[in-house]
Amino acid sequence: MAGEKLQMWLSKFKIAVIEKNTDNIDKLLDTMPEFNDTKDVESAMYLMKEAATLVYTLKDETAITMKQLQKHMDFLDSTQAPTTQSKLDIKS
Repeated sequence: MAGEKLQMWLSKFKIAVIEKNTDNIDKLLDTMPEFNDTKDVESAMYLMKEAATLVYTLKDETAITMKQLQKHMDFLDSTQAPTTQSKLDIKS
């Protein structure tokens, strides 16, 4: 039974990596089973390395997108006509 559970976890983890589903990867890491077989340990290590590569790639892509968004926002701000405030100050 434990072997089936382990194989199911490995399959789910593999699917999460292929689908680039970081939420499922995170959940699966929280429920990682105990490994007794060297082959299963090697499979899990390989998948975890792939997951780490995926996360770092997504992080870099997100950083690039954030920089592009900031540049576009700055450009839009610079093209806006300056707002003029009334010179009448009613504060006393």
